[in-house]
Amino acid sequence: MYQDASELDTFYSSRLGEITRRLVLARIRALWPDVSDLRVAGLGHASPFLAVFRNEAERILALAPATQGAIRWPGEGRSRTCLIAEDALPLPDQSVDRVLLVHALEHCEARTAAMRELWRILTPSGRLVVVVAYRGGMWARADHTPFGHGSPFSERQINRLLKESMFTPRAAERAIYVPPSHRGLSLWSAPAWERVGRKWGLPWPGVLLVEAVKEVHGAIPVARRFRLQRLVAGPDRIQPARSGHGYETLSITP
Repeated sequence: MYQDASELDTFYSSRLGEITRRLVLARIRALWPDVSDLRVAGLGHASPFLAVFRNEAERILALAPATQGAIRWPGEGRSRTCLIAEDALPLPDQSVDRVLLVHALEHCEARTAAMRELWRILTPSGRLVVVVAYRGGMWARADHTPFGHGSPFSERQINRLLKESMFTPRAAERAIYVPPSHRGLSLWSAPAWERVGRKWGLPWPGVLLVEAVKEVHGAIPVARRFRLQRLVAGPDRIQPARSGHGYETLSITP
């Protein structure tokens, strides 16, 4: 079961959430130093990590599970957020170059179908980065953070899921060694915790980040029709906008 988008937004608006975002984003950037002229999609609650790509990527779209809800992103200008069903992504085949999953797989009940859809929408050279709570870390047991909800993963488990879904794991990163505390001392010392944790390979990172490449040998993707929901801002979170003939099509353009 997904956490509500408003709860996730509240966490990332806090000081602990901002430090978490910076630490995780540093590792995402280590994996993807440049996404110039690429089409990037985020799945789950990825919007806190997508803004850094706005001046590079050709196009960006935040895909939010309907059962989670969504916070409008970006806060100004045209919305890039779309409510979706994980097992029926409303995008054409081979239409995305990079996919970032955050707060997604830990909660998804149809992981196999969701991974199959990600494979379908990625280009032949496409890559994804999965950010998941680490099963052996302190953050997986801290339910005052988003990483303490859902089912955490070990590195072996996430690699197995990727391989079974026709992705080849390419690189792995670890992040968030600081204890999950709102206390000022822990927050102040977060960069030092990160340096020590990475240098000495401490066994309790909060999250795992795994980059994987799409496998195409022997695979025959199946074309499918797609529709996107245009979204409008509600009082607290995004709601789908109805037209007289059902959901309106959202154009995926810069």
